[in-house]
Amino acid sequence: MEKRTALYNKHVELGAKIVPFAGFEMPVQYSGVTEEHFAVREKVGIFDVSHMGQFFVEGPTAKELLQFVTTNNLDTLSDGKAQYSCLPNENGGIVDDLIVYKMADEKYFVVVNASNIDKDWKHISKYNEKFGAKMTNASDEMSLIAIQGPKALETLQKLTSTNLSEIPYYHFSTGEIAGVSQVIISNTGYTGSGGFEIYFDNKYAEQLWNEITSAGEEFGLIPCGLAARDTLRLEKGFCLYGNDIDDTTSPLEGGLGWITKMDKDFVAKEIIEKQKAEGVSRKLIGFEMLEKAIPRHDYLVVDTDGNTIGKVTSGTMSPMRKIGVGLAYVDNPHNKIGSEIFIQIRNKNIPAKVVKTPFV
Repeated sequence: MEKRTALYNKHVELGAKIVPFAGFEMPVQYSGVTEEHFAVREKVGIFDVSHMGQFFVEGPTAKELLQFVTTNNLDTLSDGKAQYSCLPNENGGIVDDLIVYKMADEKYFVVVNASNIDKDWKHISKYNEKFGAKMTNASDEMSLIAIQGPKALETLQKLTSTNLSEIPYYHFSTGEIAGVSQVIISNTGYTGSGGFEIYFDNKYAEQLWNEITSAGEEFGLIPCGLAARDTLRLEKGFCLYGNDIDDTTSPLEGGLGWITKMDKDFVAKEIIEKQKAEGVSRKLIGFEMLEKAIPRHDYLVVDTDGNTIGKVTSGTMSPMRKIGVGLAYVDNPHNKIGSEIFIQIRNKNIPAKVVKTPFV
């Protein structure tokens, strides 16, 4: 049985196309992917992302636990600051990518992917047997709305006395929005167009959705679904768990070396350190199609002689660039910027080139 977010009825009322995703019935699109995509790039869009998981980790050992199970360094976090990180598994693969928020010295808020809520909970709990921090899974009680785009700040500012321009990227504040108190207001997002993500109790979901929608009307705000969220994140080269990173990919292969800090101890550190010293044999790269074609997940990547050298993990037609773009794991030495590769599409090898992300 698929779960539903607190905004499910709202999506139905708005005529959204609903699909099963990560165990939830979610809106994939409303007015259309392209229109929703451009609304976020140029104006403002609103997303229901309440399917994401939320954990609280508290107590004197909360930091030690999170420091050990994640790759990024929590020493750099001060109250009101967040960091992107990942949970490595015992083989140096990735259990999940996540965001860790520091609320206070002994209180952290962790946001994980919807499809991995139970898996992450079990994984962290297993290590917590040693640390004994207080863990709370608030995933079913909390809703999450993302307001994304260049007009997101102006839209949300109409509803709160918190000065949003004083919240830097990857920082957050707890305040009141549209009469709802204790809302976590986070300057984060998965679209690369700026904006905020707000976390709050389920019972205020419709009220906040309606208020934000009204506030954004003058700026051209429209509701956006998962399809636009995917094209937006892909244009920016952001990883999607289950596609671009998973239990078999290491942070170094997945281009997440920047969130993997060797100045502390963490799960599978020795394995990842060894990889760092020896180098990895494949890497996640961005590529652009050189002919009109759309790359898709699992398409093979081949060299000039037709030998398989990798696999596409995410692909789409970029609404902004009007060309096919994608992410793929490609073996050395074909993964250097500028290398020519070929994507196998319906038994044809279509030329593409390795480029630096983001695509836009």
